[in-house]
Order: sequence, then C-alpha cells, then structure tokens
Amino acid sequence: MRCHEVDYTIVGDDMQMVQVELDPGETVIAEAGAMNYMEQDIQFEARMGDGSQADQGLMGKLLSAGKRVLTGESLFMTHFTNQGSAKRHVAFAAPYPGKIVPMDLGKLGGDILCQKDSFLCAAHGTQLGIAFQRRLGTGFFGGEGFILQRLQGDGMVFVHAGGTIVERQLQGETLRVDTGCLVAFEPSVDYNIERAGNLKSMFFGGEGLFLATLSGYGKVWLQSLPFSRLADRIIAHAPSAGGSAKGEGSVLGGIGRMLDGR
Repeated sequence: MRCHEVDYTIVGDDMQMVQVELDPGETVIAEAGAMNYMEQDIQFEARMGDGSQADQGLMGKLLSAGKRVLTGESLFMTHFTNQGSAKRHVAFAAPYPGKIVPMDLGKLGGDILCQKDSFLCAAHGTQLGIAFQRRLGTGFFGGEGFILQRLQGDGMVFVHAGGTIVERQLQGETLRVDTGCLVAFEPSVDYNIERAGNLKSMFFGGEGLFLATLSGYGKVWLQSLPFSRLADRIIAHAPSAGGSAKGEGSVLGGIGRMLDGR
C-alpha cells in the first residue's frame, strides 16, 4: 500500500508544531493527544493499528496494537481524514520543547528505526512496528531497552526530539553518543553499546556507565536535550513536600550552591 502524499509546514522554532495539508480523501495518522488544531471537514477516529493493511482483520489489528503497547504507546492511533472537497489542514505539536524532524521514507530506503516515544504523526499507509535489539548488552544498557520503533513506507513521517537536532551521515566511521541522545537511525547503521571508559570515568565522569556506538554507513539523528535529562533537572530543583526546594534557605544548601557555582 502506497502512503498518502501529504504536504506540510513546520511552524515555530523551539516549541514546534507541524501543519499537515490534506487533499480531499487524504488521511494522516498520529499519536493520541498530539493534535493541536484542525480545520472544518477534518474528521478523526481512534482506531487500533496504523491502517497500513486494509485486509488486516481483527487479529491483525490486535497484534499491531499489541506491538505499540510493548513500546509504551497508546493502544489506539488517531486517523484524521479530509472529508471535504477542498484542501484542509490539521496541526500536531510535540509534548515537550524541541524540534520536529520531517523524514521522507521514500528517500530513506523505506525504513527507519527510532526511539520508542519519538513518533508524532505520519501519512496514512505508513507501517509502525517494533524492532528488537539483537545484543543482550544493548537491550539492557542501550537506553532504549530491547525495543525500538520501526517506521516503514514511502511517505512522510514526523518524529520529535528535545533541544536541537543534529543529522550525521556516517561514512564508515564510528560515533559514540550518550544513550539518551539517540533519536533515529537507518537500519544500515550498526548500533551497539560500550563501557564509558575505566571504572573511575564510569562512576565519576557524569556521562553514565555506557555509551552508544553507531558505526557503518547511513544517517543518524541526535538530540541535544533528551527529555529524561530535562526531567531529572526539574525534579532535582522541584519544591519538596514541605513547600521549599531541597536545601534552599539552609546553611548546607547555601554552601552547596557556592560549591557548584550557583
């Protein structure tokens, strides 16, 4: 099944949304709750699965939805269809500050692997599946668990990530990155993990115990601010149950702020 050919516009800078233009009869699929606004004649419906296979049947839909549950996503996806006679628009926004990355699967070999929570929306006909990590160590320590999302098709897909997005084209070299900074990569890229230096560097270097290694040939997308890193900072500075930030206003809190430059 060929994907619908949708046009789009990325709106904004650091807190972006994607505005998708639908011709009459065209459909875009999206994660539940991602819609920002839609124009008249756009009808939406929650369905099991991505709808990429029209004759999938009930068991096929249940299997497809079950795969999404394994990645921590909703059992249902929302399908937005233009039921009118003129072009209409529907917009989707990411759930946290960052960038939206448009990817034309038709120009990327029809296959992309991405982290579990990065998918935002896609042209109807795109198949959303899962990919299991082959290496036990990568599954336990790779930051993404055993399961990655697999996006297949020949149309537009949109993924979101935190901070600034960097696109790298590997030409046989090896790139080592923080496990949380990986957004997506082509299947031709070999993904593995390695220990972050010696024991002293692992425990006191602040870079985590393991790094992801990406080698071979193909495109890699990285994010500068993983949501987990942002959440850790927010939690560390959030008010405690007593109504004040941890250590704030105390002698020890003041000494700690001086020591760390605050």
